Amino acid sequence: MLRKAVLFGGLAIAAATVVIVGCDNNQPPSEKAAEPKAPPVKPDEEHGHKPGSHGGIIVSLGKDSYHAEAVFEKGRKVRLYMLGKEETRIQEVDAQDLAAFVTPEGSTEAVPVTFKPEPQAGDAKGKTSLFVATLPEEMSGKKVQVTVNNIQVGIERFRIAFSNEKAAHDGDGMPSKVADEDEKKLYLTPGGMYTDADIKANGGVVASVKFKGLKAEHDLKPKTGVKICPVTLTKASPKFSWVIGGKTYEFCCPPCVDEFVALAKENPDKVLDPSAYIKK
Repeated sequence: MLRKAVLFGGLAIAAATVVIVGCDNNQPPSEKAAEPKAPPVKPDEEHGHKPGSHGGIIVSLGKDSYHAEAVFEKGRKVRLYMLGKEETRIQEVDAQDLAAFVTPEGSTEAVPVTFKPEPQAGDAKGKTSLFVATLPEEMSGKKVQVTVNNIQVGIERFRIAFSNEKAAHDGDGMPSKVADEDEKKLYLTPGGMYTDADIKANGGVVASVKFKGLKAEHDLKPKTGVKICPVTLTKASPKFSWVIGGKTYEFCCPPCVDEFVALAKENPDKVLDPSAYIKK
């Protein structure tokens, strides 16, 4: 889970916890998308998963073969994170453009959009665990249904439909952490701009230990002048602080610390000074 969703870039279009529906679709997608709107979900197809670590809702693709988390961000962006059978694990898939359709509430007309692969730190070459799309300007602030007619995971194909209908970030408890061994390797070994001095400054512990019992709360609309999370650009919290490169950064939740430490080790040139992460 080192590479768990980096919502690098800004969060939330009317930021909403999403409802996703995943189902098997082993047939090639139709070339004609005349009816892109998702059909009603049958009760036995619904999956009641807990809120995801990025504020979205994690639900199943197929029969819990894989999972996904969708997050609506500020600036009309929508991020789709791919997760494995175990929801705490990142799932890499082949980098691919995902043709999708967006239908505003009360309308029957769907507008095409494309989810582009945006590999996260640690994704293998030609692979991605994150897709990002920008909704049309006319959809800003509206309730919308997004349908991805075909996404390929390995040799399987799935269809995903989700919306921004429900209120955002009402999860309870601490978000999922990376796997134990991976977490130790991430936090307790230096690399890039992440040094032995940083490890010592952080108490020589992993994030799940340091932040145990702390509740993550996401404020998707931070006020001007406040500190923001370097990953999600939501309001940062001093209780989720981590020293990197001898400087203290504040985050919105533990998984974002995972993401940023991984970035500092693998792509240190992309890490800005803490003073850059202030709401303008």
